[in-house]
Amino acid sequence: MGKNIDLDKYTLRTDLINETIENNNRKIESNIEEVDDIKITNVFLNKENSKLLNKKVGDYITIEFNDITDYENKEKVKNIFSKYLKEIIEKTKIKDEASCLVIGLGNDKSTPDALGPLSVENIVVTNHIFMYDTPSEGFRPVSAFIPGVTGTTGIETSDVIKSIVNTLKPDFIIAIDALASQSLSRLNKTIQITNTGIHPGSGVGNSRKEISFETLKIPVIAIGVPTVVDATVIVSDTINYMQKHYAFNKDFQKNPMSKLVKSENINYLKKDIKIKEEDKKKLLGIVGSLKDNEIRQLIFEVLNPIGYNLMVTPKEVDFLLEKLADIIGNGINRVLHKAINNL
Repeated sequence: MGKNIDLDKYTLRTDLINETIENNNRKIESNIEEVDDIKITNVFLNKENSKLLNKKVGDYITIEFNDITDYENKEKVKNIFSKYLKEIIEKTKIKDEASCLVIGLGNDKSTPDALGPLSVENIVVTNHIFMYDTPSEGFRPVSAFIPGVTGTTGIETSDVIKSIVNTLKPDFIIAIDALASQSLSRLNKTIQITNTGIHPGSGVGNSRKEISFETLKIPVIAIGVPTVVDATVIVSDTINYMQKHYAFNKDFQKNPMSKLVKSENINYLKKDIKIKEEDKKKLLGIVGSLKDNEIRQLIFEVLNPIGYNLMVTPKEVDFLLEKLADIIGNGINRVLHKAINNL
């Protein structure tokens, strides 16, 4: 008799609400807006959906984009990020004059985990001015702190932050951290904003105590970007791309217009491709007969026990994180300080 395997333990983690909804095949009411090539998804989870998805009640805004490598695209994403960060702060009923503590979570010695520290370097801090002088109009008290990681400090990150909150007594927190994703297409191309708090280290598989209203008794706005993916994600996505490539080329060759253009010049991922089950099986045999989540679970089961489910980041991650840190850090400045940019 065959042995039953509990596949639940092979489920890949994700911090992104969009992927959680997709994984659970749930239809959650959402407001979707598109600005050029940027997609913004606004979701509110009520108590019922929160239990079903194992996510906290609150607002989740996801900004998806294709490119931030040039100035114009970066500024466009920054403007949209600022707009929706302002919106979620208003939804959380935080006053304009409320003091803020910006926390840069992560390890500045590990590039993919350095999003928080890099972003905080761009923050305009003003709390010390409020302590000793009367600042110019249009600024609020803002402090910034990089707590490091438990592996280098020996102190639980949430305990460090709690001590600072008890001393400084800010009205709310903005926490920035790397996130985990289940998709290559979202890697360094997604910003998630939520008022539900955050688990430090989740992006690199080392989740610590949460930083949230429940633990700190003040609102916590969390901002995150997926910066790494598991090898399981890369392999499973590659299999999915192989299937789409096969189906696209099969249909492309039948199209008379294909004589006018080469298939390698077309991004098949942007096409509405219907993959037939028979084509999946023909291309990949038994593996082709599995559903997407089953393929991922199988790959995880193969790679994880032997230590090969590596965490991978793009070779240009330094360049991308510099751009993302500018978007997030200076985007926060625009929202917190009206004098910098009157939104």
